[in-house]
Amino acid sequence: MSGRAAIEVHRELGPGLLESSQEACLCEELRVRGIWWERQVQAPVRYKGITLKEAYRLEMLVEEIGGIHEAQMLTYLRQTGLKIALLINFNGVMLRDGIDRFVN
Repeated sequence: MSGRAAIEVHRELGPGLLESSQEACLCEELRVRGIWWERQVQAPVRYKGITLKEAYRLEMLVEEIGGIHEAQMLTYLRQTGLKIALLINFNGVMLRDGIDRFVN
């Protein structure tokens, strides 16, 4: 469902806008669809048995799906204990080619 919302935003705006603009529009689209989301979520890192609060920030957490850089995705899933994440790149001509699903 959140993937469809992202596709709708991309159809409306097209590629090339700043990430912050796309994020704001996606939040509005999710709100209209009744999908829970949070922006700029502080998340902990577990390091040598210690939990460091607010060690990194998720750009968006959407019904427990976070959008973060591909190289960091699996690490973030392990650190947060989340099971599934979507990485969405709005800058492609066809958004469906820019959606990747990750499973922990």
